[in-house]
Amino acid sequence: MSSPIPDNELSRGALPKHIAIIMDGNGRWAKARGKARMFGHKAGVESVRKTVSAANRLGIQVLTLFAFSSENWRRPQEEVNLLMELFVTVLGREVKRLHKNGVRLRVIGDTSRFSRSLQEKIARAEDLTKNNTRLVLNVAANYGGQWDITQSVKKLAEQVACGELDPSTLTEGDIAVHLSTAGLPDVDLMIRTSGECRISNFILWQAAYAELYFTEEFWPDFNEKSLSNAIAWYINRERRFGCTGEQIQAMLETEN
Repeated sequence: MSSPIPDNELSRGALPKHIAIIMDGNGRWAKARGKARMFGHKAGVESVRKTVSAANRLGIQVLTLFAFSSENWRRPQEEVNLLMELFVTVLGREVKRLHKNGVRLRVIGDTSRFSRSLQEKIARAEDLTKNNTRLVLNVAANYGGQWDITQSVKKLAEQVACGELDPSTLTEGDIAVHLSTAGLPDVDLMIRTSGECRISNFILWQAAYAELYFTEEFWPDFNEKSLSNAIAWYINRERRFGCTGEQIQAMLETEN
């Protein structure tokens, strides 16, 4: 077993460039406390705030959060409505904070199903932060990995129909350039909370070679230490450097 490397030798180049997180377990976390599911969703907002802040301070290039899948519309209508209200509230409250800290916000997914007012809020938030150059924060809302690949293929099919593209020359790069994350690095580390061990139709193409990290923690319990442990696991798994969660924590503290 390799010994941990000294803190001063832990390079930020060893960190994952793109982290994707399936934020799972809000409802079960609330149920364990005798509360309604929405209580868990609201508590999970604080974990989002902590995770975004930590990723930004570490210099992670891209963070993609799975906020609302295309399958989530099947949930009880009351819960869906409350989730939409929470999305609007958090978006309005957090965008200035993100902008101040150099975070570029992008909402990826089929937003056409959202209300006009929510679509307008998303557009304003993306426009406000579009020139920020630190962390790119992708919030996947009404998103599915199969949908993402399908909409890319449809665009290519239109190019073929118009004679702009020869199908015999089609490459993987042609598909990637039309995905919702075009121009961003592929996922290095995918994290899922709550003990579930599946990726649930999340960024399928982009995570083709990602390291998959599953933790028993419910999302509202996920914090900076949780992220540090996941990143240390990734570094050991990918590069065999013998890094520890405490060393990642030390990197975070140097940025405070």
